[in-house]
Amino acid sequence: MTSSTTHELKKESLMSHNLRGVLTALSTPFNQDETIDVDTLRRIVDRSIDAGVDGVVAAGSTGEVGALSSEERLLPIETVIKQANGRVPVIANTGATSTAEAIRLSQAAEKLGADVLMLVTPYYEPLSLEETVTYIKDVANSVKIPVMLYNIPAVTGVNLDPTTVRALAEEVDNIRYIKDSSANWEQALQLIHHHSDVIGTFIGWDVYLYSALVEGAAGVMAGTANVVPNEIVAVSRAIAEGDLAGALEQWRRVYPVIDALLSVPFIPAIKTGLTLQGLRAGSPRRPTADLSAEDQARVQQALSALYQTVA
Repeated sequence: MTSSTTHELKKESLMSHNLRGVLTALSTPFNQDETIDVDTLRRIVDRSIDAGVDGVVAAGSTGEVGALSSEERLLPIETVIKQANGRVPVIANTGATSTAEAIRLSQAAEKLGADVLMLVTPYYEPLSLEETVTYIKDVANSVKIPVMLYNIPAVTGVNLDPTTVRALAEEVDNIRYIKDSSANWEQALQLIHHHSDVIGTFIGWDVYLYSALVEGAAGVMAGTANVVPNEIVAVSRAIAEGDLAGALEQWRRVYPVIDALLSVPFIPAIKTGLTLQGLRAGSPRRPTADLSAEDQARVQQALSALYQTVA
């Protein structure tokens, strides 16, 4: 089989499972005793789906994956899959600090019915790029469903550069997406404009949401969509329909909220935003603390200003 034939098959495979649009990186709500609040998680899932998001993500960074034990991680994944009930795709973060654990979690999530697996690379002991690539191949090859790479070099210490990403996507058939949270706009543009024939790029840096969609990214994965899902979906739909003026108007309305949520500690900010809207997501797991009163007031002020602009 020639390289060009392999490339064409890869393109056909990518198009057959075309994940696009807004994905909510779901928060994981906790009870006072720090157990997972399954009932509130179900409500958060419904809130995003009712707003029109195109997918939901379980046990991601916004979901405090670093504070969940290996066994606990399957509970939010299973809960989200059951609650979504086929209405939108469910992406399950199954990356781990060892290959064996990532394979175990990935195979379990596949059996539970996840649509896509997201692989954050090991983050406790930074690996070389070669070690990281080996880890990704081993885990992706252990399952049959599509895989989304998760590039967050500020945490993992390893950057999945566009050339490496393309090589992985061309070699391993079920690697079809990447969530790029590098906060490197030049790198994001390279992925979007030069590599979209083999891999779909989702931008994971919320402030780039509008720009990424205008540039033609497959979509965005936004923790802020927990708090303002309707507004983010409105931006995405307007761009998809070619209404750039309307999209920009919507973006200018919601951007101050996104900016406020990102200008303070993010995980507690999302939980504050949810609580202010009647979904008591609880506190983050210790040692992460709740927002200070000053930061809570900033989030509340931004939300109040947003809803005051509604005619």
